[in-house]
Amino acid sequence: MLKEFKEFAFGGTLVESAVAFVMALAAAALIGAFVETVITPIIAAIVGQPDFSSLAIDIGDSAILYGAFLNALITFTAVALAVFFFIVKPYNNYKAARAAGTAPEPEAAPPEDIALLREIRDGLKNR
Repeated sequence: MLKEFKEFAFGGTLVESAVAFVMALAAAALIGAFVETVITPIIAAIVGQPDFSSLAIDIGDSAILYGAFLNALITFTAVALAVFFFIVKPYNNYKAARAAGTAPEPEAAPPEDIALLREIRDGLKNR
């Protein structure tokens, strides 16, 4: 059972997923900062409010904080657009090109002996 867990924990799929998760968190933080420092001030210049978190509707002793929801909605929309335009769209284009046969297949590295022979050939050529 320990061997099976070791294969799971250190297998390529789990490690790749962990790296993707960390990268996604970093990208989300970057996009969140972009929204907070660039997009929201532009919207604020148009609307006249620098931050929407203070927008609320008071009902008795309670308040509906719809401004915080607007901030979260703007951040979500920016993250979704960034993921779509920088990850999903290029990937879909690549898949379509590959299905049509126009995308280049990744080249396999030549065997070590071929690479060594090419290096020797190039060295002799340069003399």
